[in-house]
Amino acid sequence: MQEAAGVLKEGFLVKRGHIVHNWKVRWFVLLQDKLLYYKLEGGKKESSPKGRILLDGCTITCPCLEYENRPLLIKLRTKTNTDYFLECCSREERDSWALDITGAIHAGHPVQVQELHRMKNSFKLLENISLHHIVDKMRDSSTGIKLTRNLEQGNRYKETFTGSALVDWLISNSFAVSRFEAVTLASMLMEENFTKPVGARSIEAMRYSDLSEQFLDDSTALYMFAESSKKMLSSKEELQFNISELSGMIVKQGFLVKQGHKRKNWKVRKFVLRADPAFLHYYDPTKEENKPVGGFSLRGCLVSALEDNGVPAGVKGNVQGNLFKIITKNDIHYYIQASSKAERTQWIEAIKPLT
Repeated sequence: MQEAAGVLKEGFLVKRGHIVHNWKVRWFVLLQDKLLYYKLEGGKKESSPKGRILLDGCTITCPCLEYENRPLLIKLRTKTNTDYFLECCSREERDSWALDITGAIHAGHPVQVQELHRMKNSFKLLENISLHHIVDKMRDSSTGIKLTRNLEQGNRYKETFTGSALVDWLISNSFAVSRFEAVTLASMLMEENFTKPVGARSIEAMRYSDLSEQFLDDSTALYMFAESSKKMLSSKEELQFNISELSGMIVKQGFLVKQGHKRKNWKVRKFVLRADPAFLHYYDPTKEENKPVGGFSLRGCLVSALEDNGVPAGVKGNVQGNLFKIITKNDIHYYIQASSKAERTQWIEAIKPLT
């Protein structure tokens, strides 16, 4: 790969197109002064970049909530006022990219880096803050927090939001300047009974954690407005996937490259690994609807790494390497590429105990 020297970070992100505002997965490489992005051809990254974002004079917005169906966005505005929207696969991944890009932008300005760390670690809530005012803003139909249906431990909740979504919303609406402040504010909303936890994860934290850890800044912890908690999805509302499949705890998620079953072409998919029940689902990250395009039970599966010397039987096309294979108990073979040997090992080690 060209210009690989001094790589600070690399990985898949979903990028909004400039002319046609469609979304495409690209391989991003962060250097000290620029962000390069590459197209995937077959199962291999092209050798020369498709484009570059010069970081000098860039401003970064994270969380960026301009697209309500894409809550994991980073927005970069260049010195020439060009906007780039980049979507990550999880809140943790988004914050990691944002921190590293911010570090690269300010690398030549150590005073600004110190100021960033000071702001991140400082703690002062806005004076005379009204929780009623925040809740009114949260409920606003156009700018409020987006309410979604969620499945949790076999229950169907109609109007929920996740802990990390509330933290993002509080920061983007300037009620808090850091995640620490936003968590404190979210805890106050819960203590004053404006919001309440639903589902095993958030209820357990509420019962057993210290006061400072009762609210979870987490994309798997569910909350809702207190008076909405009786509303459940009606049984008539059909769901594409069996409710129990999607109710397990998320163990791991990330972008991987998967070979198609029929056309044998390679596509980047967002994989989500759940336990209890153990399922692996995959999603098309370029689409807005958060529904799996495929998935299978891990019970009785075999998972193994494939050697990188030569292309194994069953694998077609131009592949990068770091392959692994999952064979389901119905003898369906899935061929998947990770972006590194370490990532492949992490996925295999996460999947094995669930088979």
